[in-house]
Amino acid sequence: MDFHSIDLNLLAAFDALMSERNVTRAATQVGVSQPAMSAALSRLRSQFGDPLFLRSTGGLLPTPLARELAEPISQALRQIEATLVKKPEFVPADAMLTVNLGLSDYPAFVLLPALLETLERQAPGIVINVHAFNDRDDAVDLLDAGAIDAAIGVPPTHPEGRILTRPILSDEFVTIIASHHPAARRGMNMKTYLSLPHALVSPEGQRHGLVDQALAQQGKARTLTLTLPQMFAVPAVIARTSMTATVMKRIALHSPVAQKLTLFPLPVALPEIVFHLIWHHRSDGNPAQQWLRGVIESVAGAL
Repeated sequence: MDFHSIDLNLLAAFDALMSERNVTRAATQVGVSQPAMSAALSRLRSQFGDPLFLRSTGGLLPTPLARELAEPISQALRQIEATLVKKPEFVPADAMLTVNLGLSDYPAFVLLPALLETLERQAPGIVINVHAFNDRDDAVDLLDAGAIDAAIGVPPTHPEGRILTRPILSDEFVTIIASHHPAARRGMNMKTYLSLPHALVSPEGQRHGLVDQALAQQGKARTLTLTLPQMFAVPAVIARTSMTATVMKRIALHSPVAQKLTLFPLPVALPEIVFHLIWHHRSDGNPAQQWLRGVIESVAGAL
């Protein structure tokens, strides 16, 4: 391939196609018509002697060569852009914009209040629209569609090059019980834990969770007397019953009934849950988005 014959616009088209996995959205990203983007893809295929992108039910599927080229071409384009294009400085205090933020239940409960407090102080002109999602891969669909600017949740099942993530917050599981319960004074060993009726948070309605998997490995099982989809209702239920439950620590500590609960370490080992900041490659270099991601990280770090 003759280096001097390479059209920079074709590389920009390639980068957009890798980012969007859709001809129409890629055309919008670079500011051309859909036929022009289709023509660019045809020229790219001829230039590289490879299909580069194959059609699939989930959008354009990059070939191995396309995946190999993606990161070097993206870095080269970003460097050229940084050299030639002077981006206006982003001034948070003067900003007037709307940000669409995807949040799963946990960060909406734990992180959002502190984030809004910070934004109200530093950038009062920013409006936040929250989009809820439950399935971890829903965040990818929302980002691909441009419905949200960023998301906070557990990382996607299958990492994608166009989707960027960074861990910002983690939490551990604890066992909670009403402070008036006799077990709150005795302590929570395995025998006591298994003797109590349990509540399980299960959005899908399943009666088998992480705790049950860990107990089964030891040949043990607990007695479930309640399953419910809403994690935030659990502390209030536990505070008024003889049941126990296993929840993330901040869910208990941030609950209005926190003073009526006693927290214990789990008698079985469970991994920490790590929440990630998730965003699309197309917004990676946007000054406003960069600033917002920095604020989110800072607020999460303070927790």
